[in-house]
Amino acid sequence: MAPVTDTDEPVAALRRLLDLLAQGAPVEEFARPGAQARSAGAPAAVQAFVEEATGVALDIRRTLEQHRRREAELTALFDTAGDLAALRDLDAVLRAIVRRARTLLGTDVAYLTLNDPVVGDTFMRVTDGSVSAAFQQLRLGMGEGLGGLVAQTARPYASADYRVDDRFRHTSTIDSGVSEEGLRGILGVPLRVGTRVIGVLYAADRSVRDFAPDAVTLLSSLADHAAVAIDGARLLEETRTALVELNSATETARAQSEAMRLATETHDRLTDLVLRGGDVTDVAREVAALLRGGLVVHDADGTELARVATGPIGPPAQGVAASRSGGRAVPVDGVWVCAVLAGPELLGSIALTGRADLSDTDRRLFERTGLVTALLLLLRRSVAHAEDRVRGELLSDLLTPQSPGRTRDSGSQTIRARKLGVDLSHPHTILVLHCDAALRPRLSAETARHARALDGLAGLHEGHIVLLAPADRPGELARSLAAELGRALGAPVTVGSAGPADRPGGLPDVYAQAVRCLEALHALGHTGYGAALGDLGFVGLLLGEGGDVGGYVHQVLGPVIDYDAQRGTELVQTLRAYYTHGASLSKAKDALHIHVNTVVQRLDRIGRLLGEDWNSPARALELQLALRLHLLTKSAPPRPTA
Repeated sequence: MAPVTDTDEPVAALRRLLDLLAQGAPVEEFARPGAQARSAGAPAAVQAFVEEATGVALDIRRTLEQHRRREAELTALFDTAGDLAALRDLDAVLRAIVRRARTLLGTDVAYLTLNDPVVGDTFMRVTDGSVSAAFQQLRLGMGEGLGGLVAQTARPYASADYRVDDRFRHTSTIDSGVSEEGLRGILGVPLRVGTRVIGVLYAADRSVRDFAPDAVTLLSSLADHAAVAIDGARLLEETRTALVELNSATETARAQSEAMRLATETHDRLTDLVLRGGDVTDVAREVAALLRGGLVVHDADGTELARVATGPIGPPAQGVAASRSGGRAVPVDGVWVCAVLAGPELLGSIALTGRADLSDTDRRLFERTGLVTALLLLLRRSVAHAEDRVRGELLSDLLTPQSPGRTRDSGSQTIRARKLGVDLSHPHTILVLHCDAALRPRLSAETARHARALDGLAGLHEGHIVLLAPADRPGELARSLAAELGRALGAPVTVGSAGPADRPGGLPDVYAQAVRCLEALHALGHTGYGAALGDLGFVGLLLGEGGDVGGYVHQVLGPVIDYDAQRGTELVQTLRAYYTHGASLSKAKDALHIHVNTVVQRLDRIGRLLGEDWNSPARALELQLALRLHLLTKSAPPRPTA
């Protein structure tokens, strides 16, 4: 500064400039001291001094203004950092960052995009001041537009007027969104965590704006704070998620542990039940109580084996097939069904009622019941096979005729039979069963099941399926078995029977008669029926050894003989005369010395007693044979008594 001789005016000018600095006066106020010096006619040296002092004062003012602005920005940054640190929700953090950026830079719009590492682009996440829906949904590929370039290079970029700025790679999508929002001046800075860019923070105006370096620095500082806050919020969110997952995993582990404990306890209870000799019904009762429902167990043929706390239901074929295919229990119309399997073999099924909503734990328990039931059924089948083998061996011994020179050990047979629940002291009937060859295994199994139910024996003997049962009416039993087994197999079952035998020694002869009866049924075309030799009329009489003549006569003529005995009539004599004279009414009345009307009346009575077909050729033949035998038995001398 040049030396001054007159110090009053320069000192006064300096004082006024210092006062203006102290007051923070506007820039135009600093021109007044120089103007006053010129108007007062101050020497040129004084005027130069004042002008130079004014310049220095303006420089000081600019420096102070910059410091104040920087102080305000730092205060705002510290406040922002404190606000961001207090936030825990990621969305709240992002909204606070964008709102503070818009406030600090005084722009029309602020927004933030986050990088998508999977897709490889950056997408709009939060906006503040935006009015365009298309702009709010923008996605920018790496290197596209201003924001894509910032995300790719991790460097800040600014454009005073983006629409005409050819430094950036424009795309129709980005330009359309920016145009719809009406943006011109745009500043974008990277959000960085270490060396990794996680997104871009923007400040934008709807008018042309040249962003000063201070603005770039300010937004970059805010972005640095924001990136740390975003990463912290992300880590906190991940921690929360991890804690939730950990709690969920803990609960799952606890539930699985409880399920395993329950499964182990249930398994132990069922195993103990089986080891103590429990059957399918005992298992069903135990599981039904555990599952709080009703339980029905069927075998592979659909026969009910056990039922607890529910009404009778058939095995749902669709559910059994689905469970067999998938190996899991399946629901069908409110009923849970589980196939009972031994490898690929279907042993049966279990149906659970009253539990439409079955938890995973209960479902596994229900499926475990299927395994235990399979073991029981296999065990039962093994026992049944062993028992059937023993029964079959005893049956063969009983039906085999005594060899010459050997004495039958009937006492040993009786003891063996008693161990199997068979009492040979009662009269026993022999039944021989036949069906198509393809169905013989099923018929054999069904016959064995009926034998156990009848306290009898069943097995194969000389290629025949044979049933020995305590019964004194072989014909009735043969007919009922033929009908029942035919329904079970869905095919004709023919049953020939004979007996009863009062002692084990007579069983071979009775067996031979039963075989002849079966052969006669086939010869007569009576496939699918059951009968005893006595039911076959004179054919049975001829086939039988030591046949029951009196029984045959009574079977054919019994109603007529009984009528004569009760009323003292002569219907048998009239019938004999009628057939003796060739079914001639006139010859019969002459032989009987009665009126022809009386013969007609007697024959009507006989028809009502014997049935309308009494005079058919087949019935007439049997009636004539029975009349002859009746006459012979009446005239035969009595057998001597011992």
